[in-house]
Amino acid sequence: MIIRKIQPEDNPFLASIIKNTFDEHDAPKCGTVYSDPTTDDLFSLFDTEKSILWVAEEKGEILGCCGIYPTDGLPEGYVELVKFYLAPSARGKGVGTKLMEQSIESAKALGYTNIYLESLPHFATAVKMYTKLGFQTLREPLGKSGHTSCNIWMNKKI
Repeated sequence: MIIRKIQPEDNPFLASIIKNTFDEHDAPKCGTVYSDPTTDDLFSLFDTEKSILWVAEEKGEILGCCGIYPTDGLPEGYVELVKFYLAPSARGKGVGTKLMEQSIESAKALGYTNIYLESLPHFATAVKMYTKLGFQTLREPLGKSGHTSCNIWMNKKI
């Protein structure tokens, strides 16, 4: 398995993994990344200064992604952990941990002091992973992600 930066040709595969995850977990589509128009062109979204999207690939198959993005309205030094999604075949094999660790290291290297994230109860396995990695629950959202259906907000000081 390799972890690499997103390429333009990854767009349809990643959009499919993300949307299929919402379908699989019966998660809300409105007010989430599912309905966010940038989901279909992640390569362009991450062509933003101080952001990066990592892609896990094995034998030419896209397994998932995770990255960091300087969401509007976040406090100074904060970045959002975004687009953490895995294909069902990649779950439980350490792929998610590797993607998360790479994203956290990237945030440190880019000079961020905190990593913020938003999630949903539907993704309880991911939320458990965030807690294990030191993320703490917040009482309210930070920044202006536009993902108004998310009701779990977490932060990690790095």
